[in-house]
Amino acid sequence: MIAVTVYKTPDGYQGFRSEGHADYAEEGEDIVCAAVSVLTVNAVNSIEQFTEDAFAVRQDDGFLELELDGPVSKETKLLLDSMVLGLQEIEKSYGNEYIQLIIKEV
Repeated sequence: MIAVTVYKTPDGYQGFRSEGHADYAEEGEDIVCAAVSVLTVNAVNSIEQFTEDAFAVRQDDGFLELELDGPVSKETKLLLDSMVLGLQEIEKSYGNEYIQLIIKEV
C-alpha cells in the first residue's frame, strides 16, 4: 500500500511524504502506483518550475518527500490542492487497500 501524508498547518501546507508500493498489479503494470507517482512528482516539478518557494526533496525507491521552507505561495497551495484532489480520487476509485491519503495537521 502507498501511504501519502500531507502536512498542513492552519496557514497552509508544509509538505508531504509518499511511501510504499500499491501492489495493485505487477511492477511495470501497476496503474495505481503510476498515477500516484505522476501526481506527486509533477507537484514537486511544478513547484520548482512555476514558483520561487524554497523546499527540500528526498527521493528513493517507493519514497518521495517534499518539505517546504518558509512562506508558501498561492501557486504552491494550488498545486498541492490539485495533487491532493487527484490522490483523493484515486483512493475513492481503487480503495484504501492500495492507497491511503492522510492529511496531518502539524
